[in-house]
Amino acid sequence: MEFFRDTNIDFLGKKWYFLAFSLVFSMAGLLSMLFWHGVPLSVDFRGGTLVYVKYASAPDPDKVRATLQSAGLHGFRIQSYGPPANNELLVALDQKDTGGQVLDQGRNKIVEALESGAPAGKLDLNNASSSAISGYLLEKDPLHAGTDAEQRYKAETQAILNYRNVTKGGVLGGIEELGGVTKPEVVAALRDGFFLSGFGVRSVEIVGPQVGQQLQGQAMRAVAFSLAGMLIYLGFRFEWIFGIAAVLTVFHDTLITVGAFSLTNKEISLTVIAAILTLIGYSNNDTIVIFDRIAENLKQLRREKLADVVNKSINQTLSRTILTAGLTFLTVLALYLFGGQVLHDFSFALVIGILIGTYSSIAVAAPILVAYQEWRGQKTGSGVVAAKARA
Repeated sequence: MEFFRDTNIDFLGKKWYFLAFSLVFSMAGLLSMLFWHGVPLSVDFRGGTLVYVKYASAPDPDKVRATLQSAGLHGFRIQSYGPPANNELLVALDQKDTGGQVLDQGRNKIVEALESGAPAGKLDLNNASSSAISGYLLEKDPLHAGTDAEQRYKAETQAILNYRNVTKGGVLGGIEELGGVTKPEVVAALRDGFFLSGFGVRSVEIVGPQVGQQLQGQAMRAVAFSLAGMLIYLGFRFEWIFGIAAVLTVFHDTLITVGAFSLTNKEISLTVIAAILTLIGYSNNDTIVIFDRIAENLKQLRREKLADVVNKSINQTLSRTILTAGLTFLTVLALYLFGGQVLHDFSFALVIGILIGTYSSIAVAAPILVAYQEWRGQKTGSGVVAAKARA
C-alpha cells in the first residue's frame, strides 16, 4: 500500500528551513532547562513523598498551599491531578534525608497540615485506618457485642471502608451517609469520636533520595548505552558517518522532547525515560530505512551527485515513512487523549517524539550525511562518495 509514487520533493534544498526550525525548538527547550523550569525530575529521581488527595468539592490550590506554608512546610509542590471533576490534588514534598522513618514523617506532615483546625480529640474518618476505626468501636462497644465483639466490629469497619473507598471514592460527605451501611448505634458512636476533613488521601508514594540518585544514574546509563550501541551497529552496517549522523539525530530528538517537558513543566519520571528509550529505537529504525536506501542507490547511481541520490532515496521511502509514523502517531495520540492521568506523561513524550523523530530522519540525519561527505570530498579533492553496505 502506498499513498503516492514518484514524488520528487527537494528536501535538501530546504535544509536551511529545517535547520532554523530545529534551532528554534532546541534552543527554546535548552534555555528553559537552563534558566526557567530546569529539568523537572519527578520524585522517582529526586526522592521525597507524593500524596494523592481527593476532595469532597473542588479544591483551591492557593488555599491548600497557604495551609501547608502556615504549618511550616517548605519545598513542596501542588498540582491538579486527573480530570477536574475528580477534585484531586497531588502534593509533592521533597525529602533530603534518608530512612523510612523520616520519609513516613513527610507523609504525616502533609496530612497533619491539611487537617489543621480539626476538633481536638477526634479522628478524621476520611483518613482513619481500619485498625483505628475498629479499635475505637471495640472500645465504645455501641452494639454490646459481647464475646464476638472483635470480629463483629471488624466486619462493621470493613463495610464502612468499602463504602468510603469504593462507593464514595475515598471521601465521605457526611457521617450520616453511613446510615445505610451500618447500625444507627455505630453511626452515633462514630459521630462522637470522628470528624470529616473534606478530603481523603488516595495513595502515597515514597522514594528515598539515595534510591532516586541510583535511578537517575541508571536512566542516564541506559540512554548512553543505547546511543553507543546504535553508533557501533551503524558503523559496521554502513560507515561511521552514518552512525554519527544517526546518534546526532537521536540527540536532537531527545533534546527537543526533554525541552518540551521543561517548557510545559511536566515531570520526567521512569515511565518518561522508558518512552524516550522507545523513541530512540523508533527514530533510529526510520533513519536506518532511509540510510539503507541511500546505500543501495549509491551503488546504482554512481555518476549522480550525492544530494540527488539522498533526495531520491528519501522520496522513495516517503510513503512508507508516512504510513508507519502516521499509524503509530494515531495510536499514541489516542493514549494521550483517552489513556488517563497515569499514561499522560508517557504518551505526551511519545506524541512529541514520534513527530520529531520522523521529521529528523528526513530533515536532520540526511543533511548531516551530505554535509560531511561534501566536506570530505572537498578535502580530498574528489567528489565521488562510496558507501559500503554490509550484509
